[in-house]
Amino acid sequence: MVCPISGSFASIMAALPSTLVSPTRDFVENSKVLVVGAGGIGCELLKNLVLTNFKYIEVIDLDTIDVSNLNRQFLFQKQHVGKSKAQVAKESALRFNPDCNIIAYHDSITNPDYGVNFFKKFTLVLNALDNRAARNHVNRMCLAADVPLVESGTAGYLGQVTVIKKGLTECYECEPKPPQKTYPGCTIRNTPSEPIHCIVWAKYLFNQLFGEEDADQDVSPDTEDPELAGEAGERAVQQEAGENAIGGGIQRTSTRAWAVSTGYDAAKLFHKLFHDDVKYLLSMEKLWQKRRPPTPLDWNNLPEENGTAETDSNTRIQDQQLWSIRRCAAVFRDSIEQLKEQLAARGDGAELVWDKDDEASMDFVTCAANIRAHIFGIPTKTRFDIKSMAGNIIPAIATTNAVIAGLIVMEALKILSGNINKCKTVFLNRQPNPRKKLLVPCKLVPPNPKCYVCSAKPEVSVQLNINTVTVKTLEDKIIKGQFGMVAPDVEIDDGKGTILISSEEGETEANNSKHLSEFGIRSGSRLRADDFLQNYELVINVIHVDQLEEDKEFEVVGQMPEPGPQPDTPQPSTSTNGPTEPQPGTSKDVEEEDLMIIEDEEEDKAPSSKATTGVKRKTSDSSDQPVTKKVRTAAAEVAEEDDIIPL
Repeated sequence: MVCPISGSFASIMAALPSTLVSPTRDFVENSKVLVVGAGGIGCELLKNLVLTNFKYIEVIDLDTIDVSNLNRQFLFQKQHVGKSKAQVAKESALRFNPDCNIIAYHDSITNPDYGVNFFKKFTLVLNALDNRAARNHVNRMCLAADVPLVESGTAGYLGQVTVIKKGLTECYECEPKPPQKTYPGCTIRNTPSEPIHCIVWAKYLFNQLFGEEDADQDVSPDTEDPELAGEAGERAVQQEAGENAIGGGIQRTSTRAWAVSTGYDAAKLFHKLFHDDVKYLLSMEKLWQKRRPPTPLDWNNLPEENGTAETDSNTRIQDQQLWSIRRCAAVFRDSIEQLKEQLAARGDGAELVWDKDDEASMDFVTCAANIRAHIFGIPTKTRFDIKSMAGNIIPAIATTNAVIAGLIVMEALKILSGNINKCKTVFLNRQPNPRKKLLVPCKLVPPNPKCYVCSAKPEVSVQLNINTVTVKTLEDKIIKGQFGMVAPDVEIDDGKGTILISSEEGETEANNSKHLSEFGIRSGSRLRADDFLQNYELVINVIHVDQLEEDKEFEVVGQMPEPGPQPDTPQPSTSTNGPTEPQPGTSKDVEEEDLMIIEDEEEDKAPSSKATTGVKRKTSDSSDQPVTKKVRTAAAEVAEEDDIIPL
């Protein structure tokens, strides 16, 4: 833990800057560095920077300190819980070197206050982020400001550091990242077969009851399931129309409205979700011809089995115990009461946001997921396991963060000394490679000429149905979700400059519910999207298709580089509720904390190239160099230095 510096340690620290020879020492002392993120990697990085005698450092992080951070983020102590990570990291780092000038921002790097001019004042930007969206944004801002960026990430024992420089190397988005794993709505709502399906359902339920309602996250039985062809589906629909209720006289209104009308009564919620809805699913007989049918539960007659044995419960910490269904029901009831109080405290119209670190939110998802899993014959999970899956976490390891932070500083020193051509992408492996090296340096890859972020004229083609996709879907899921823009303006390239989406609040809100075809958009139409904050423009070619595979709303085609082979092999399903025929397993898709997405998040982004495409707002005339992106395979691109990193 951090403590006042004195005695021999202080003298050692004072000698560290002298290990750097001039002019590198001068470059270090006179450079201005931005550190984005003050978490696992960020804490180690700040400590390294002040010990290397970087004098001018600015650090930004939106998060506050949680007790779970203390096992690896060593600039924080117990008394800091709840405080700003950036501010506490600054105060702790200054203890190592009081002569440093550190400015801390408790804010999001995507805030419009941190525009291109903000980035231009730095000599170097060092990323220590844990999500793809922020990485995309910083990538684009550094491209727009023409400032070198050192990107990094860790996942358990694995780590990676690379350098991004406009026109010289590939940018963060040159190589497409695997999208976050998604699951068909009918699987989540009707036929779950794995624990992750139940966890996703439980998170959807949280939003339906307490958060922002989304029609795509409905948790009620889906009568439009593709498997419900013919008479089976028709009977289910007729039953719903005839009764207009699910047993117990529960009207089929929105889940939130009904829950409010019951006063968030836990017993009634349980009865609807885990008894009446399940019985309704059983009426869809075709679904259960090749599957184990679900078993409805009775609130007043719950089974006690499936929990951690009494003799074993005392030897396990709370989160690693496997709760019985009866205990799940009790915690389900208590968590609903706590969440109801949180919601009421925020006033009318308020919404809660699910947070893995909020006890009541985590308890609710754990219990709802396990109860549903039990109903469908799926193995239940501990709270610890569910937190990892629901929060998309791979546990971070302090030593990995420390190694990666050290490598970041090494690459930064090369850049500052004018030797960016000697920079490498360095991979930290779990086990030594055939040459017995844990650290494997690779040559930096040049830019990809087809990158929709850093190429001279960013352009991409998107397949969608112009008759069903709304302007709101275009903005949220395609422009912001897929291409990572923050505040986009979109106009139709029809010679009239028709504005489809405006970054000015309320200006084009009336367009949100309209379909693209209502604006004369057809197959072959071109849309010009411009994010003034990111200094980024993108031309989107619309390709109309009546229907895409797997019920996708859209698909990016053509101008994006092909994704490389994925290193991870899907794990076979351990479910007992799948069809009787062999089915492909579904691996857990998690976005690691402090991980450079290869994502759930990942993953998620937008670029910062400076092509002038005649969009509503003008950008600079400078253009990026072409970017050629190659997928790394095994040791094919390992540098000639025989896998040795000069230390």
